[in-house]
Amino acid sequence: MAPVHVLVFPWPLQGHINSMLPFAAGLLGAGVHVTFLHTEHNLRRVDRAASPRLRFASVPDGLPDDHPRSVAHLSEIGRSLRPSASAAYRALLAPALSAGSHADGGFPPVSCVVVDGLLPFAIDIAEELGVPALAFRTESACSILAYLSVPGLVELGEVPVPVGADLDEPVRGVPGMEGFLRRRDLPSSCRGHGEVDELDPMLQTLAKYTAHSCTARALIFNTTASLERSALAHIAPHMRDVFAIGPLHAMSAAPASATSLWREDDGCMAWLDGHADRSVVYVSLGSLAIISREQFTEFLSGLVGAGYAFLWAFRSDMVGASQSAALQEAVDAAGKRKVRVVDWAPQRDVLRHRAVGCFLTHAGWNSTLEGIVEGVPLVCWPFFADQQINSRFTAAVWGTGLDMKDVCERAVVERMVREAMESGELRRSAQALSQQVRRDIAQGGSSVSEFERLVKFIKELTANGAHK
Repeated sequence: MAPVHVLVFPWPLQGHINSMLPFAAGLLGAGVHVTFLHTEHNLRRVDRAASPRLRFASVPDGLPDDHPRSVAHLSEIGRSLRPSASAAYRALLAPALSAGSHADGGFPPVSCVVVDGLLPFAIDIAEELGVPALAFRTESACSILAYLSVPGLVELGEVPVPVGADLDEPVRGVPGMEGFLRRRDLPSSCRGHGEVDELDPMLQTLAKYTAHSCTARALIFNTTASLERSALAHIAPHMRDVFAIGPLHAMSAAPASATSLWREDDGCMAWLDGHADRSVVYVSLGSLAIISREQFTEFLSGLVGAGYAFLWAFRSDMVGASQSAALQEAVDAAGKRKVRVVDWAPQRDVLRHRAVGCFLTHAGWNSTLEGIVEGVPLVCWPFFADQQINSRFTAAVWGTGLDMKDVCERAVVERMVREAMESGELRRSAQALSQQVRRDIAQGGSSVSEFERLVKFIKELTANGAHK
C-alpha cells in the first residue's frame, strides 16, 4: 500500500491546537506521515521540532503581527483566514508540491486531510482537488448536537432565548437532553441581545459550519463513548461516519513545547510539592476569557475567603494592569506559600499533582477532559460557546463538579470552592469517571478501538483514491 500522508489543519487558537496536535501524534504512532498546518503567526510561537514523518507548514492568516487574535476577534480571524490561506493551502495539496524533501528523503503527496470543522473552506478545497476530507470538532459532542439542533430549536421558539427570560426553563429540541437542559445551558450565542429578536450571527455561523460537517467523509470527536454516548448516537445519523477517539491528550501526548502558544511557568510544580495532598485550588479560565474588574474582585475575594492555598494561571491579557497589581497585592498579603500566580501553567502536570484538590475552570472542552482524566472535582464558570453545556454535563450528568454559570459573587465562589475541596461524594464520582475513561483509552477500550478503525478508514480512502 502507498504511504499515507495526512494534513492536519486546526483553527488557529490554543484550544484547537491542544486537541489536534495529540491527534497528529497518534497518527504518527500508527505509521502515518503528517503535515501539521499552523498559521504563520502561530508557527513562530511554537517549537517546530519535526520527526521523520512529521513536518510543520504554515499559511498566512492575513492579520498584522500585532493583532490580538482574541475571543473578541473570532469573526475577524475567520473572515481574514479564508482568502489569505486558500492559495497556500491549495499549493500544499497539489501532488507536486505536497511531496517534499525531508530528513528521511521525502514526503509522499498528501492523501487525506483532517480539517477543523470551523474551517469548511478547507474541506471544500480538498474535495475539489480530489483529496478526501474529514472534519474534526474540538468541542464536546453534546455541544455539537446543540448546534446541529439549532434549526429545530428556532422552529420550536426556544432560540433565541429572549432577553429577561427565565433561564431555568427547560429546553425542548436537543435530543436526549430534555430531562436536564435549561435555557442557561445552551451555548452562549443562543441568548438574544437587545430588543431585536434575531439569531446571533455567531450562532448562525456555528450552526452552518456544523451542518457543513455532514458533507465530510467523517466527523471526528475528541471524546469517548462513556462520556457522551447519547449525543454521539444522535449525531451519527446525520454524518457519513463518526469517530469518538479521545481524550487524545491522554492517548498520544504531544510535546508541550509544540502545543502551547504561551510560555509555561514550570516553577509552580516545585511550589505544589511544598503542599499537602489535595490542599490546593487550581484556577484557570483558559486561553481566551476576559474578565471585568468586578468579576476579578469577586473571584479573588471568594478564593481568599475559602481559606485554601491556590494556584492561579492568570494571563497578562485577561484583565487590565490595575487588576494585575491588585492580584499581586493579594499574593503579598496572603504570603507566597498560600498563593501562587503564573501567566500560564503546565496544566496537565498541575492537575495530576497530588496537592491539587479541585479545579476552578471555564469548562472549555480540553480543560474539562483534563480534569476528568485526573479525577479532579471541577467548579465550572463557563465563559462562552460550548462551555455552558459542558458545565451542565459536569454537574447534572456526570456529577463530578459544580456549575457556577451566570453567577460571579464572592460568597458563591467561596462556598463552591469549599464544597469541591471537601465533598467526598464529588471526589468519588470524579475518580470513578476517571477510571472509566482510562479504561476507554487502554488497549481494547472504545477510544483505542475507534482510533484503530479511523486509521484503517483513512488508509482505505487513500488506497481507493478520491472516489466517493
